[in-house]
Amino acid sequence: MGTNWEELKTRLAEARAVEEAMILFEWDNETLAPAGAMELTAKTMERLSGIYFRMMTDPRMGELFESCREEALTPEQQAAVREGKKKREELAGIPREEYEAYSGLTARASAVWAKARSMKDFDLFAPVLEEILSYKKRFASYRAKEGQALYDVMLDEFEEGFSMEKLDRFFHQLKAEIVPLIKRIREEGRHCPADFLEGDYSEEKQEKLGRFLAQYVGFDFERGVMAVSAHPFTTALHNRDVRLTTHYDRWVDHSIFSVIHESGHGIYEQGIGDSLTGTPAGEGASMGMHESQSRFFENMIGRNRAFWEPVYPEVQKLFPDQLGNVSLEEFYRAINRAEPGPIRIDADELTYSLHIMIRYELEKGLVAGDIGVADLPGLWNEKYEEYLGVRPKDVSEGVLQDIHWSQGSMGYFPSYALGSAFAAQIYAHMAEEMDMDGLLRAGRLDMIREYLREHIHRFGKMKTSRELLKETTGKEFDPGFYIDYLKEKFCRIYGLDGE
Repeated sequence: MGTNWEELKTRLAEARAVEEAMILFEWDNETLAPAGAMELTAKTMERLSGIYFRMMTDPRMGELFESCREEALTPEQQAAVREGKKKREELAGIPREEYEAYSGLTARASAVWAKARSMKDFDLFAPVLEEILSYKKRFASYRAKEGQALYDVMLDEFEEGFSMEKLDRFFHQLKAEIVPLIKRIREEGRHCPADFLEGDYSEEKQEKLGRFLAQYVGFDFERGVMAVSAHPFTTALHNRDVRLTTHYDRWVDHSIFSVIHESGHGIYEQGIGDSLTGTPAGEGASMGMHESQSRFFENMIGRNRAFWEPVYPEVQKLFPDQLGNVSLEEFYRAINRAEPGPIRIDADELTYSLHIMIRYELEKGLVAGDIGVADLPGLWNEKYEEYLGVRPKDVSEGVLQDIHWSQGSMGYFPSYALGSAFAAQIYAHMAEEMDMDGLLRAGRLDMIREYLREHIHRFGKMKTSRELLKETTGKEFDPGFYIDYLKEKFCRIYGLDGE
């Protein structure tokens, strides 16, 4: 083993330790930290980000990345070098003082967003969003190749290779197929009552159910924890410390699928190989592939009738007054109802990607300068009315509903729709190789989980999402699997003739 690799490994481990400290602060900010801590914690985050920046952009680090290319390394080590070098290059073009200031800004921004959302006051958040957008555009300009659009640079950060040109085609295809189906369901579909899912579902019992479901699908509580936050999310220090959050309200299915969704993310993180975890390659292949795993567990598994056959009696025992007289078939149809609404995280499986398309179109306009931050609330409402036939009652269920922009995650949203499409393609292939419904009825999620670990999770960032998709399914990315899955499922549920 070369001495350059040993030195690089040590330096990368030190940089990762700083990253993990920032992850812990971010987790704490969203879960347990007192509101009064925000300003001082943001300063600490700013300092830590400066330390991380200096470590990664140190000239010696650059020399080591280059020299390690000539050493005999394992595939895992090669991936760590490649991904570490990529992280360094993303930072190297940014002035340190700008990076530190931006890190402090985003550390404060989520609290401002939360306050603006609770007060239903977009004007409170707008100046912060203006500042974040300015930084994101400037940072993208430092990395952009000649002729490359700034938004394409941002998209690459989350799903490399899926440019606006490709995403425009993808969303056009979805819109052309799904919007007419939503209209058919509204006009011709049989009714799917769901009023029994809303009511006095105590948070204590919802938490008990959530922990049961997370563990049932395979989230390991020996290596993970669950908490509550305003916006559900999952984060990880390494594959032995994975943290997810959920939220509770009067609709019990919201917390059920929030937990199953975040558990999918957590299972992915816990399944990353030991030789990769803690290195630059010890993360999910991409945000699209990460979302494919959360959407796979949430929808292909969690909204499958066979999944609930062994589980639903336990849910009825926990909520006898609310669900004791509700049949499995009624429950299944209710959790799969297709009713356009204003809230993305509560959206049904059929309309979900239209929520993403709205955000994608707004982000494109923001970054290109075609629309301004002040235009967002009005444009948001107009697009919801056009695509989904609903209009948010205020900014808290409109433009302020998502935390992502306060975190600087512009370009992230398309990953959700791509992840749903990836998941459908993976599921279609797995259904050819194994009896998925039979495994779910038998409670053998371990076999499904192990298949995903063997083919996707353990590789971390050693392979791209496209490579994993091709090697797992034998096919290049094809959104047709997603469209066919949605049309078949919802025509069946709503008693419509297939096309």
